[in-house]
Amino acid sequence: MGVFTFVCRSSGNEWSGKQLSGELEASAPSTFDLQRKLVQSVLATDSSGGVQSSFSLITPSSAVFQVIIGGGSGGGAFLGGGGGAAAAPGGGGAPAAEAPPAEEKKEEKEESDDDMGFSLFD
Repeated sequence: MGVFTFVCRSSGNEWSGKQLSGELEASAPSTFDLQRKLVQSVLATDSSGGVQSSFSLITPSSAVFQVIIGGGSGGGAFLGGGGGAAAAPGGGGAPAAEAPPAEEKKEEKEESDDDMGFSLFD
């Protein structure tokens, strides 16, 4: 699984994105085109699985863009602990893990007034 993080900035009519720790970069006239170019440059270096991406504007002229290669198939949601989506194999050929058996619900016996020795209306 590869995670590629880009810092994106707008200057005039041009958006540019540079990888936070690496050498990948691209520029385009819109954020949509920039995201497409950055995903294509990531896929040129690592095409080992499915692609997920997230674009977040920080200010009107700056943003963070993250591309995740591999990891999990489907879903698209990050889970709180981080282990859920990342633990699934990227190939999709492995059998799914079985869910733990559901706990049996114990029936609670409702207490009656007779058990307490008095009644509400006595």
